[in-house]
Amino acid sequence: MPTPTPSADEPPIWAMRDGATTLLRVKAVPGASRNAIAGTLGDRLKIRVAAPPEGGKANQAILTLLARALCVNEASLAIMQGHGNPLKTIRVDAPWSCLAHAIQTMNTTNRA
Repeated sequence: MPTPTPSADEPPIWAMRDGATTLLRVKAVPGASRNAIAGTLGDRLKIRVAAPPEGGKANQAILTLLARALCVNEASLAIMQGHGNPLKTIRVDAPWSCLAHAIQTMNTTNRA
């Protein structure tokens, strides 16, 4: 069943407003054939990266991919939970109002 698309002022199930920041719930898939935002998987945004899950390489690739997709500086992203786990929570130091369009685009064009 497709995930319902929320309105522009409501974040998708995998994104949460948190004051001046936005939190993203991510499912990482390291060692993929290419880097891609693969859509939603349950209550998570599925992100595939070619980097291996060793020495923080996959985590860095996820942050780089998200920074490009959200049009923010990579320094404004941080992994808050799940450094060694495929289930991660990532903080974006930007309010929802600044990210809403990019996140809504990711939510509607990248479905797993």
